[in-house]
This record gives sequence, structure tokens and C-alpha cells, in this order.
Amino acid sequence: MQEYTTSTVSLHGAHAMHIVSGVTSNMLRVAKNPPPTLSPEAKKRLKWIEYYEAHDHNVSLTCRYFGISRPTFYRWLGRYDPRDLRSLENRKSTPKKRRRPTWSLETIVAVREMREQYPCWGKDKLVVLLRREGRKVSTSMVGRILRHLKATGQLVEPLRGRISARKRVLRRVWAGRKPKDYEVKEPGDLVQVDTLDVRPVPGVLLKHFTGRDMVSKWDVLGLHGRATARTAREFLMELKEETPFEVRAIQVDGGSEFMAEFEEACRDMRIRLFELPPRSPKLNGCVERAQRTHTEEFYELSFADPTVSALTLELKQWQRVYNEIRPH
Repeated sequence: MQEYTTSTVSLHGAHAMHIVSGVTSNMLRVAKNPPPTLSPEAKKRLKWIEYYEAHDHNVSLTCRYFGISRPTFYRWLGRYDPRDLRSLENRKSTPKKRRRPTWSLETIVAVREMREQYPCWGKDKLVVLLRREGRKVSTSMVGRILRHLKATGQLVEPLRGRISARKRVLRRVWAGRKPKDYEVKEPGDLVQVDTLDVRPVPGVLLKHFTGRDMVSKWDVLGLHGRATARTAREFLMELKEETPFEVRAIQVDGGSEFMAEFEEACRDMRIRLFELPPRSPKLNGCVERAQRTHTEEFYELSFADPTVSALTLELKQWQRVYNEIRPH
């Protein structure tokens, strides 16, 4: 017995490694034949362990090979049990001990009745009303009760839409988004149109229209007292007459002045109309930059009377100077 013990101790270095390698090989034999009940995620994690065992327990090499982080690998290595490969399956994240509701049936009824009376009010307002009735409830408790009532179907949100004071969205009959594959190569392929507020004197507001061709940088300018679909249609006629090329497509923002009569006129003339997405003026950058030029080089230097007729006369002269004389 003493001799056996001595030999065991003396062979602790080599013999122990042999034993460990034998256990590891058994583990690998089990791992190479996983039961068919394992999920794809568990089988993938099993491949991590196989690779790790076959490459001298090199964690860095394993993580680089599979593209995973070291904490992730160590977490699953710690869970791995060679005798139960289901240890590599996902665990339920539901806590073992869950908080039990502390509210009473009377409180639930009070919250439901209060919410039905004021259907648009949330927990922050309802808790104030409930406390006025002498009920000891917290804001979070009222929120949990409302969530419980909705989940169980005891509380139904009211129907909306009978009468609305919000701005109604008009249905576009001709306008649409510009296709991604639409190419702008020649003059007239795309003309950007936009409006500008002009305030020549306090209390007077005029609407300036600019149409700029993206290729030739040819501008057509117009001035009106209001920006309506009718005045926008009139500017469209000016645009068609004063451009030395055929206008095939126009790009505008979602302003109401570019709907109704303006849109119908584009459809009648077979001019494609592209509407910009909301809050994206940068997509109309050419005409936006032109508005700044006309403001700085015309309106801020003009001494004409602050009327549409007087300013329009000088504006058309500036349009000729801008298109035919001004270097670009």
C-alpha cells in the first residue's frame, strides 16, 4: 500500500496529465455526438468548447476564431457540464422570486373608474385624484394597475377620430417621392421650387417663389401677396414660359401651396412632381442656396416700393441679370 502511494505521488506530473487528458478525450467524445434535442445555440457553444479543448485550452485563439468576447466564452465554459449538455442551453431570465401585487380589489376598481371617466389622463394625474379621495397609492402602483387592466382586457382605450383639430393630411394625387435611380443629367430634368418670406417693411409680408434648375442653375423668380395653391399655379406658368428648356420634373416640400391646383396643373402638363420627406430641406439645397443669394443681392439692396407690382418689376430685371450677366 505504501509502495502504491509512493508511485502515485512520484508520477503526479505525467500520470495526472494523462488522467486529465483521458477525461478530456471522453468529454470530447460526448461533445462530438450531442443529443438531437440540443438547440442550434447550444450546439454552437459546444463547438466553442471542442475547439478550446483541441487547441491546448487557448482562450484567446478560440475567441478570435469564433468572433466572441472572452467574458462570453468564460460564462459558458463555467456553465458547461460534460455529463449534461443541456447546461449550454439558454436559461430563463424570469426571476425566481417575483414581486406580488400589493393593491386591493377596491383600489383596482377605483383606478378603472377614474380612468374611464378621464380616458386621456395617465398615472401622474390619476394618482392626484385618487389621493384626493383619501387613497394611499403611489404613481408607480397606479401605472402597474393600468398595465394590468390593459393586459387583462378590463380597460379599453377610447376610439379617436370623430372630431379633430389637427391639421388634416391631404391625399396627393400626382406627387410622390423621387426614385433613388432617377438621374439628373440635362437641364429640365429636375427643377427645385421653394418659397421665401419677404418683409420689406414692418407689418407687410410677401411670398417670393424661386424655381432653380439643378443642371444649368437657371432661376425663375416670382412674387405674390400670399402663398396659395392658386399663386403657386401662376408661378408654374411663369416657370414654364421663362425657362429656355422643357421642364420635365419639379421637386417641392410638403407645403400646402404645392397641392390642389398646383398639383393638378403639373399632372395636366405631364410634369413629374416629387415631394420631399418631412424636415429635409437639405434635399432641396440648390434652391435654398439660391434664396440666400436673392435675399443678399436683391432684396437687401432694393429701394422699390413695398408692393407686389413695384418689387416684381425690379425682380424680373434682377432675374435677367442673374441668369445672363452675373458670373456663376
